[in-house]
Amino acid sequence: MEKHPLRWWALAVCVLAVLVDMIDNQIVAVALPAIHRHLGAGEAAMQWISAGYALGFALTLIAGGRLGDQYGVKKMFLAGMGVFTLASLSAGLAPEPGLLIASRVVQGVGSGLMVPQVLSFIHTEFDEAEQPRAMGLYAAAFPLGGLLGPLLGGVLTEADLFGSGWRAIFLVNIPIGLAGLIGALATMPARPGFLRRRLDFGGLALLTVTGFAVFYPLVQGREQGWPLWSILMMAAALPLAGLFALHQRRQEARGGEPVVPPSMVRMRSLASSLLVMLTTQMAIGVFFMLTLYLQLGLDFSPVQAALSFAPGVLGIVIGNALSMNLAAKIGRPFLMAMVAVLAASLGSIALVIHAAGKDLNVWQILGPIILFSFGIGGVLNALFGTAFAQIHPQQAGAASGLVNTTAQVGQAAGIALFGTVFFSLLPDHGYETATVRTFLVSIGVTLVALMLTVALPRKQPAQNTAHAPDPSSARV
Repeated sequence: MEKHPLRWWALAVCVLAVLVDMIDNQIVAVALPAIHRHLGAGEAAMQWISAGYALGFALTLIAGGRLGDQYGVKKMFLAGMGVFTLASLSAGLAPEPGLLIASRVVQGVGSGLMVPQVLSFIHTEFDEAEQPRAMGLYAAAFPLGGLLGPLLGGVLTEADLFGSGWRAIFLVNIPIGLAGLIGALATMPARPGFLRRRLDFGGLALLTVTGFAVFYPLVQGREQGWPLWSILMMAAALPLAGLFALHQRRQEARGGEPVVPPSMVRMRSLASSLLVMLTTQMAIGVFFMLTLYLQLGLDFSPVQAALSFAPGVLGIVIGNALSMNLAAKIGRPFLMAMVAVLAASLGSIALVIHAAGKDLNVWQILGPIILFSFGIGGVLNALFGTAFAQIHPQQAGAASGLVNTTAQVGQAAGIALFGTVFFSLLPDHGYETATVRTFLVSIGVTLVALMLTVALPRKQPAQNTAHAPDPSSARV
């Protein structure tokens, strides 16, 4: 396949889309008090204004990836960006909580259609020599968005641009979305989809039900004290997942187009990368508790708390750059070292919090925050590269959706786990002890991730450069 001359410009548009997605996942948290005052949103509504986006996003990722395989990456990217932009306008103009919640869910759906196309684009448009750099730019968007989201949310809400107040956090997406649509139209190649047969929409529906049984209780169970229904839903996810796996095997045996091809999941590089990604993303969830500690325990403003994490950008840039140059050459030992850095940085933060107590300031956690960001920048880049090493272009959408969904499950599970630990300790032990002990649990999760790295290939497999047959001549 001939290299597209504007592929790097197109990648810039794609990375911008991922960055905006990650920002929007976080931006609403600091604006919730203002939304509560202006719209009269109750406690449950405020939870859903925050969680609705994550739910819509997570449930759409795999479907979005496979729809890109079916209809083409550019078409689905444009569709996702269009849905996201219109939903942002609806959220920014919402007169009551119900419409705002619905708009947030649709925003997540738009992102779920859009984001998987980026990894597919990188895998199919860049050769083996270019992919580490392209993957590094993509990987950097995730932690950068997580850092910038709360900061921008606080700044835009307090700035009250043109009297818009909290609405600015959604309306700012309109010019960005329009720029993304124009940029994608101008730079992305309009290649047809790879799939030869109609996608398995029955399997897609079964997967969505399974995902809902996992995500809904994860985002709502902790807030409601883990009621019986939340436990039963998560338990039901296991037989549903088994039924989905059986359905996918039958689809593949009949020569159909399964949503998640079983032969792809059996690839060691992908399966082992997903395990490490799940646990590392769980560990990252502890930073939600650190944000609560800074604001509720130490009376930091939302902007002050966000600025405390801002120096992490430096660590992300360095970690990404190192991973671009060394991850493929060194292989598994590089990832093991980066995960060990994560564990050490989490331990450092816990020690600083314990030693400083109420006198904790930004400068004391500066080094550990940069060290953590350095580790996560290196880990994500290397994991993306390893996960896609053996993936054919025809499988890029399915693999992209699976990788992104795993990251979302990890983050949701991490916040649920650490939130349960933190809030159970808080009444008897106070903010400082609750935070330190929660970080100790996160270190344990990171050490599990470190042990799981032994399942990774010792060396990153050579990139699979086999191209799909011409879809125009292969359709039946």
